[in-house]
Amino acid sequence: MKRLFAPGPLAGVGLLLLAGVALILWLAPSDRYIVLPDKARSVAPLVQVKNGRAGRQTDQGEIYFLAVFVRKATLLERLFPWLRDGATLVPASSLRTPGVSDEAQRRIDERDMSQSQSIAAAVALRALGYKVVANNTGAQVTNVITGMPAVGKLKPTDVIVALGGTPVHSPAELRRAMARHQPGDLLRLSVRGSGGLRSVKIRPVADPHDPSRPVIGVFIDQAAQIRLPFRVTIDPGNVVGPSAGLAFALEIMEKLGRDVDRGYRVAATGELELNGEVLPIGAIHQKAIEAEKSHVEILLVPAGDNAAVARRQARKVRVIPVKTFQQALHALATLPPHA
Repeated sequence: MKRLFAPGPLAGVGLLLLAGVALILWLAPSDRYIVLPDKARSVAPLVQVKNGRAGRQTDQGEIYFLAVFVRKATLLERLFPWLRDGATLVPASSLRTPGVSDEAQRRIDERDMSQSQSIAAAVALRALGYKVVANNTGAQVTNVITGMPAVGKLKPTDVIVALGGTPVHSPAELRRAMARHQPGDLLRLSVRGSGGLRSVKIRPVADPHDPSRPVIGVFIDQAAQIRLPFRVTIDPGNVVGPSAGLAFALEIMEKLGRDVDRGYRVAATGELELNGEVLPIGAIHQKAIEAEKSHVEILLVPAGDNAAVARRQARKVRVIPVKTFQQALHALATLPPHA
């Protein structure tokens, strides 16, 4: 005769303990951050141009920008990141400058976004033949790399205006001035910051990828005073960072009557320089995944490593690598007519 036994009290306690551990793992934050794909967002509602079109072309085309979602990872996500599609775990140090609080880093990122908007407008209007006044004022520090000589001496928003008495008006000029020195040389930088002009002494180290090249461990961008011929307003909401510059510039041209997308659903990511160069961006893995999930047809990305990663992740999307804004325009203009 078979007997059925009800679970005893110890079994019930065990189940409760397991449930409690699972809840803790699911809710408790870890020491890492998780980067996740967001969703492709239309740029059209975010961009307003004085005397430009309020709407868009009557075709089905659209320009999208790509962002990512970043938050503290739970203990469960820390142990099993593969539970989240496209997730990448990163330390806090990779998201902010050493010694900078989360709130201060967000303000820095917001300034980067504001600068990218001005540059996007300048690049787009110049491509359309408008006169844009842009005075290059130096090489602006956008981030400082942990463990490098610049830590504690330079901070984001500082603008390097001279090296050893040689004026610096752009990132290219700073790189040329740095190339005349060797790792270990004592450099004297003239830096304009919130407290005015100051002198900074710093010894560069060898670039890990090129031992003959001196580096101080900063990311730099163009500092410039930009005056547009008319008002261009971009409202990115809570999105920060400069990687939407390419998408913004394309949409500005749409608003001024240029059929840039030609009926395609086009996602674009890339930081723009004032000279139209498209710079590499971060989190391309997640952005390519969200492009595919959002069913875009064309993905414009910076050439090089960004494009290689995008091709692996956005398999159903046509990935077009670009080095410049003009190249992006040409690539879209030469697409076959949309079905």
